[in-house]
Amino acid sequence: MKSESCFMLVSIGNKIEGDEAHFSSLPIHVITNPSELPVEFLEPSPQTQLVIGFDCEGVDLCRHGTLCIMQLAFADAIYLVDAIQGGETVIQACKPALESKYITKVIHDCKRDSEALYFQFGVKLHNVQIAYSLINEQEGHARVPDEYISFVGLLADPRYCGVSYDEKEEVRVLLRQDPKYWTYRPLSEQMVRAAADDVRFLLYIYHKMVQKLNDKSLWNLAVRGALYCRCFCINDNHFADWPPLPPIPENIAADESIPEEETLSVVDVPQGKMGRVIGRKGASILSIKESCKAEIFIGGAKGPPDKVSAMLSKIGMLLYLLKLSFHQKNLHSTHAFLFFF
Repeated sequence: MKSESCFMLVSIGNKIEGDEAHFSSLPIHVITNPSELPVEFLEPSPQTQLVIGFDCEGVDLCRHGTLCIMQLAFADAIYLVDAIQGGETVIQACKPALESKYITKVIHDCKRDSEALYFQFGVKLHNVQIAYSLINEQEGHARVPDEYISFVGLLADPRYCGVSYDEKEEVRVLLRQDPKYWTYRPLSEQMVRAAADDVRFLLYIYHKMVQKLNDKSLWNLAVRGALYCRCFCINDNHFADWPPLPPIPENIAADESIPEEETLSVVDVPQGKMGRVIGRKGASILSIKESCKAEIFIGGAKGPPDKVSAMLSKIGMLLYLLKLSFHQKNLHSTHAFLFFF
């Protein structure tokens, strides 16, 4: 007997036409049993390759937090996989798809989602496309240090979607007031609407952008997605149990600007010593940024963007460096990505 709930909620409020109108009115299914999910998702194969929108909601979403909902956006429906009521059984049923190279997962930012899936359920998220990374690749722009496009900003940009998402801030306020917001059942209409809206237009944005990308850009995005999935999943075996990074395609291997090495590094800061890394007024971090062209993300949408000092109180803080080394004419230059949450 199925326990699926189905909603028809048209939520994000602007007048929408064409393909956007289609995505704005997708049916929403709340899933507590794996049998309620599409077979082609549960059983990935090269014959039925898929592209889906993907996101997760939870309480303090990380290795120690609680994953509550996993959102899956297909071309014809949105599925909210309820990890609270469905438990580990429903998440484990999704594991082959989440790890499959035949299913592309489009997400705005996967780092914490991947960490929660890996440490709580043993899922190694694979074949991920980062939505905000598509923009610079599509436009042929180099990434600018500290440049981060919020999901709300991405949706609002008329070049990509042109849809306002005011309710996102309302939900953030509720989360600050009650961090356990996503644990409550039954799901309210607002919870269903907010969870669905986080993935509703990802496929539209992805297909609109990816058609303009060349093979080199597609490979760059694949590598970046693979590294972001690993970012907070540091283990003792150096990712030996993870899928290999995407190889350089033969038709672009001769390009000297292609990264020769992709490295994920971690700096372990002892308890009480974070001040040595941050330095007075962030001087040490700024020095790192200047010397290795680091991109520094402080807080962002899931944390206070202006409270670097708050990290001083965190025990066993780890600083993660996502480092891309480039080889050109026997010279090496390093670009590092520092993530602070």
